[in-house]
Amino acid sequence: MMENNENVSSQLVQPQNQVGTVAVANNNSHYIPNQEMIIQGNTYRISVLSEKLLRLEYHPDGIFCDYETQLVKFRDFKKPEFELTQDSRFLVIKTKYFTLSYTKEKNFDGGKLMPMANLKVDLNGTDRSWYYHHPEVRNYKGNFVSLDGTSEDRYAQNGLYSVDGFASIDDSNHDIYDGNKYIPRDGKGIDLYLFVYGNDFESALKEYFQLTGMPAMVPRYALGNWWCRDLEYNQEDLLGVVNHFEKQKIPLSILLLDYPWHVTKLEEYPNMVFSTGYSFRKDLFSNPKEFIQQLHEKNVHLGLNFNPIQGIYPHEDHYQDIASYFQISDNKIIAFDPLNPILLDAIYRFLISPLRDLGVDFLWNDIKPNEIKKEALWYFNQSLYSSLYTHTGNRPFILARNGMIATHRYPITYTGKTLIGWDMLKLIPMINQQASNIGVNFISNDVSGNYGGIEEEELYVRSIELATFSPILRFHAPRGKYYRKEPWRWNARTLEVIDNYLILRHRLIPYLYTYAYHYHKDGNLILKPLYYQYPWVYDDSNYKNEYYFGNMLIAPILTKKDVLINRTIHKFYIPEGIWYDFKTGKKFPGNKEYISFFRDEDYPVFVKRGAIIPLSNSDTTNFTGNPASLEIQVFPGESNTFDLYEDKEDDETKYLLTQIDYNYLPSNYTVIIRTLGGNRGVVDDYRNYKICFRNTKKADNVIAYFNETQIKTVSYVDDADFVVEVEHVPSIGQFTLNCKGKDIEIDAMRFINDDIDSILLDLPINTVLKEKISSIMFSELPIKRKRIEIRKLKKYNLGNEYIKLFLKLLEYIGTI
Repeated sequence: MMENNENVSSQLVQPQNQVGTVAVANNNSHYIPNQEMIIQGNTYRISVLSEKLLRLEYHPDGIFCDYETQLVKFRDFKKPEFELTQDSRFLVIKTKYFTLSYTKEKNFDGGKLMPMANLKVDLNGTDRSWYYHHPEVRNYKGNFVSLDGTSEDRYAQNGLYSVDGFASIDDSNHDIYDGNKYIPRDGKGIDLYLFVYGNDFESALKEYFQLTGMPAMVPRYALGNWWCRDLEYNQEDLLGVVNHFEKQKIPLSILLLDYPWHVTKLEEYPNMVFSTGYSFRKDLFSNPKEFIQQLHEKNVHLGLNFNPIQGIYPHEDHYQDIASYFQISDNKIIAFDPLNPILLDAIYRFLISPLRDLGVDFLWNDIKPNEIKKEALWYFNQSLYSSLYTHTGNRPFILARNGMIATHRYPITYTGKTLIGWDMLKLIPMINQQASNIGVNFISNDVSGNYGGIEEEELYVRSIELATFSPILRFHAPRGKYYRKEPWRWNARTLEVIDNYLILRHRLIPYLYTYAYHYHKDGNLILKPLYYQYPWVYDDSNYKNEYYFGNMLIAPILTKKDVLINRTIHKFYIPEGIWYDFKTGKKFPGNKEYISFFRDEDYPVFVKRGAIIPLSNSDTTNFTGNPASLEIQVFPGESNTFDLYEDKEDDETKYLLTQIDYNYLPSNYTVIIRTLGGNRGVVDDYRNYKICFRNTKKADNVIAYFNETQIKTVSYVDDADFVVEVEHVPSIGQFTLNCKGKDIEIDAMRFINDDIDSILLDLPINTVLKEKISSIMFSELPIKRKRIEIRKLKKYNLGNEYIKLFLKLLEYIGTI
């Protein structure tokens, strides 16, 4: 932030940048495909990287790129099956997915009148064809810079997912990396990657990750609850915030400081507000190292807002170190240049590294869209993340706006400061799903917005519920005493709802971390739009926002409730199969549309039959490490497995893979927890297990073993669930639990009558009149006759608003 800036240009000095030239040859085979996969002429080169991935190059001077680029990290794919037919003028390449036809040596662009004259790629088995400059209008979009910038910054560029079954990514203008520095291209050539996948998008996405680099892995604590507010907190204030979260028993994993942690005003520049800073304010932080240590003792990690745009001023603690390095004298201001790799390296070595030495866990790059060019933002994100990755012993991460090139590598994308309101809440599922379309999952939105708007209780609750089932949960509150982002500033009933979801979020970390690992290792998305499986839902406003979160199905609530019934009337679609409400256990047969009525404390989250959901059962409030106690929720109906991934202090070389195997037979359930691989010492030597069989009565026979030794269990019924607890079980080996009984599975079918009965119970209507309403609503009368009988209740002083309500509820009954 800079206001009424002083004229400092005369004091600025620009550190020397080194510009190199590309080396003649590149010996890294990762960037060069097998020669049998390349078809080349004087001006063209076509590489068949896979059955669904083409690289198309054209250059009038025959110059082709065998280097790493900003986008591409790998081209040495396994040779695919393809047919090549060619003569002196034409060539045809055919794979399982596509057929390419090209007139040799011709520019790929056939012109406006005949765009496919020189090059076209047919999607086999369809009437769809791609050509150079194809508009790709059925692409569902992907990248955007942020939500707080100009309309251009908010405009989403094409992603990889398209209902056409193909998508292109242009690498022509991305710089080349020669092993030491990035070099611009000459601007004459075409270097384009075409994915032709038909209905097999997810395998194409994995090939995109192979091409560009796998998604970065985040530390476990990044999956917990974050707190940030733009206030001039001192260290006592911040410890007080942490204590307040503890007092409310709300877990907190990250404290993120906005820009006032550093100097924002200087006497020498009275009209200037500094957004740039590298040193803790001494009037707020008397002992930063001790303060950070106190946070770590409470299992809270610290992140700092970091915006280098204004340069490096002499008041910084380590200014003289970096000035001496560049041989700068007279306290000159060192200008920021995001394209100068020497300066970026020096910023890390002399300014960021001392912050890391104090214990700072990560940085939030808060460069704004109007402060820097998009390509320069990518350079800085890449440099900052690479420096952290190279110089730190644990897994690093940064929070930053989108640099627009292979964003999944850098790894948490900040969507910017957003307006408070329902319109913004409605945008979030779309934004998250568009990010998935380009392989980006770790999107970080401000929970319930950041500024302006109206702070509403219902909006706040629904925002937290959505964030609970999103990859990152981060509060970001502005200044102003009337902003109510702290959970304890709401009434007791609302606070209870908020507490339950924020506690659930931390309990979900074992589940989320396993999916984060498979996203990083295998390219399996954590958040996946439902329209990947059912393309038709994209055009249905009721269902287009639904998505899978791991193996959960989320149907987000994005609209206000009906005040009269104090519930949100919500339509959702359940896919094929048998599904259960994650909270209530109610059963929903799939391939069907539903209407339900959700109270503030309820949220539409569903799991498929046989689902296994591992939760932390630790009573240490802020702890995000590998828990010594696990609760494993198991849903009936089908056998299944879940391979739980854990590692040691975010080090993938020290890991433990534990399989949770559920063998289902009617009234005979077996759960086996066994070590699949990894290292001792990753988790505690002994663990406690709470196995929760959902929708299950008390079993007559419960028996448990560790390896061959029988062990003691405690079992009981909790509402509609049967729970078995065992303590002090060795974490390495095999634990087996078998439960048998007669008719122990509870059907728990969901009926809309139950919902309506619950609504009727809560309404402020005369109790005798409720009995009359019930006798009509749940009678065998046809719907038309029920409407007549409901209208007759006006003579019993049933208000018009309630008559309209029950007539509306009858409509819902008629649609189910």
